[in-house]
Amino acid sequence: MTENHLLDRRAFLIGAGAASLAGTQAQAQAAYPSRPITLVVPFAAGGSTDIVARLVGQKMSELLGQNVVIENRAGAGGNVGSTAVARAAPDGYTLLLGTISTHALNPAILKTVTFDAVKDFTPISLLAIVPNVMVVNPNFPAKTVKEVLQVLKDNPGKYSYASSGVGTPLHLSGELFKSLGGVQMNHVPYRGAGPALNDVVSGAVPIMFDNLPSSAGVIRNGQLRAIGVTTKEGVASFPDVPTIAESGLPGYETYTWNALFGPANLPRPIVEKINQAANQALRDEKVKKKLNDVSADIVGSTPEQLGEHVKTELAKWAPIAKASGAVVE
Repeated sequence: MTENHLLDRRAFLIGAGAASLAGTQAQAQAAYPSRPITLVVPFAAGGSTDIVARLVGQKMSELLGQNVVIENRAGAGGNVGSTAVARAAPDGYTLLLGTISTHALNPAILKTVTFDAVKDFTPISLLAIVPNVMVVNPNFPAKTVKEVLQVLKDNPGKYSYASSGVGTPLHLSGELFKSLGGVQMNHVPYRGAGPALNDVVSGAVPIMFDNLPSSAGVIRNGQLRAIGVTTKEGVASFPDVPTIAESGLPGYETYTWNALFGPANLPRPIVEKINQAANQALRDEKVKKKLNDVSADIVGSTPEQLGEHVKTELAKWAPIAKASGAVVE
């Protein structure tokens, strides 16, 4: 056999192998999902991110015909779980429920950045925007924002507030309150909103800035007192709870959001399939009611809209996060 024939045969085999691989990948994408999907929640169970994940994930399981398994991987303000997804195979079987923490704040406050919020993820859909709320143990001697400010001014450094971790939106909510109000409070960070909330209910820590969905139940049953919501406008599910801005601290506003991401280079057909299922889940009447009950503002978006949202949030929050002085090791 001549050298030219050998080269031609080798080229043919390489081309056939590439075509076969491409065909196999196309078949895998068409058959997606063929096994359970892991949705990583980078915070402890019980917080608002976990609540949104479970409500939307359950409906997505029905729509996709495969279980969406929630995996809580808390640590470093969402960094641990986010890094795991960034390093996962881009096959659609490992997804992330990202937040303002993972994709806007962490890049500014992490001492060592282990992922790029834009380059290391594939945006899929912005699910919901969630208001925060200031809550206190019923034994705390204040019922309004003005009363809280006065108690703190009369007792500088005496009281502490809990949050879901250093550098999280809930931490920055507390720091912004201190800054605008000219008061002192000690920050007590936890590994997630759930454990923090438990300690505020027990009275171990008197004050907390929390996502409204995770506090809604204990506010309604009287275990905690809602002082004010952190958004510019009030929320329909708690019409009697004023905004912090309108009741004593003008200019105050914080919030969080939840969105679906995959690892970078997630194939477009898989992105579209997940996006369709997620947005369809958000339109389900039962899911809508449950999300509205916990004051989540339902969004739903295209992958491109989420990508632009992340870039906008990075530009907005990075200066605020850095000004807080928060650093996550």
